[in-house]
Amino acid sequence: MPELWYAIAVLMLTAYVVLDGFDFGAGALHLFVAKSDSERRQVLAAIGPYWDGNEVWLLAAGGVLFVGFPKILSSGISGFYFAIFLVLWSLILRGIAIEFRSHVNDSIWRRTWDLGFAVASTLLPVFFGAALGNLIRGVPLDRDGWFELALFTDFTAKDPVGILDWYTVLVGVFALAALLGHGATFLAWKTDGPVHERSRALVRPLHAAVAVLWIVVTAATTAVNPGLLAALPGRPLAIFLAAGAVAGLVAVFAGSSRGRDRAAFLGSCSFLAGLSMATAACVFPVMLRSTSDAALSLTAHNAGGDPAGLRTALFWFAIGLPLAVLYFVIVFRVHRGKVVAAADGEGY
Repeated sequence: MPELWYAIAVLMLTAYVVLDGFDFGAGALHLFVAKSDSERRQVLAAIGPYWDGNEVWLLAAGGVLFVGFPKILSSGISGFYFAIFLVLWSLILRGIAIEFRSHVNDSIWRRTWDLGFAVASTLLPVFFGAALGNLIRGVPLDRDGWFELALFTDFTAKDPVGILDWYTVLVGVFALAALLGHGATFLAWKTDGPVHERSRALVRPLHAAVAVLWIVVTAATTAVNPGLLAALPGRPLAIFLAAGAVAGLVAVFAGSSRGRDRAAFLGSCSFLAGLSMATAACVFPVMLRSTSDAALSLTAHNAGGDPAGLRTALFWFAIGLPLAVLYFVIVFRVHRGKVVAAADGEGY
C-alpha cells in the first residue's frame, strides 16, 4: 500500500509540473513574445481555458500527502513554512493579474498587472525547483521527524543548510529554464502570427540550455546526494523513465525543426514527466532525506497513513481520477486549434 500511494503522489505532482508548467512558462515569456496589448491577450487566451484547472493538481497532490503520508505533509509544512507562503503569494498574484488586467482599459493598469503576471510566473518555477533541490539534498530532521530551515546560511549545501544554497538555486534555475521551454512549445502550438513566430524561435535555444543545465544539475546531484544516481542502474523503471525524458528532448528539437509544433509540445511533456518520475523512482522510498543521519529520514514506509483509511481513499481516488482526466480531455478537445485574442472588454 505505501508503494501504491507513493506512485499516486508522484503521478499528481508530475501532472502538476506538466500541466501548470506550460502556463508558468507562457506567463514568464509573455512580455518577450507579446509586444502589444492584443498579443498579450492572445497569450492569455491560449492559457485561459487551462490555468486554473491545472492548479487543481497541486491541491490533489496535497490531498494525497494528507491521506497517504501525513507525517511528511506536517513536517514539510512546518519546515518550509516561509517558503510555502512565498509560493502562495506568487500564486495569488498570478491569478489576480490574469483576472484583473483587462478590467480597466488603461495602459498603466494593464502593464502593471502584466509585470506582476510575468514576475509571479518566473518566481514559481524557481521556488518549486528549489523545493525539489531541498528534498534531494536533504533537510536537518531531528529524531521526532521535524526540521527548521533558515532562508539561507553559507550557501555550501552542508549542515547547517538553508532553503537556498548553490545546489537548490541551481535546481531552481534548471526548473525555470525547463518550464520556459515548455511554455514556448505550448505558445508555438496554440498561437499564430507574431506571437507564434517569436515563441517558436525560442523553443530550440531554450531547450539547448535545458540540455546543458541537465548535465550540470546531474553532476551537482552526484556531489550532493551520491546515493540517488548510484541507485539508477538497479532500478529498471527509473532507467526507462529517464530514457523517456531523453526521447522527449529529442522530440522537441525534431518537431520544432520540422514545424510540427504539437509534436514538440508533447516531447516537452514527455521530458518533464520522464525526468520527474525518474527522480522519484531513484529516491524511493525516501521522501524527506535527513542530512545528518540516514536513519532519521522519513520514508514511504515509516511515514504512511492508516491502512484502513488508505483503502477507503483508494476507492474514491479510483472514481475521481478518471473524472479529472475526462475533464481535461474535454477541455483540450473543445479548445483545440489556434487561439485569437478576444475583443477588448471580452474574456481576457
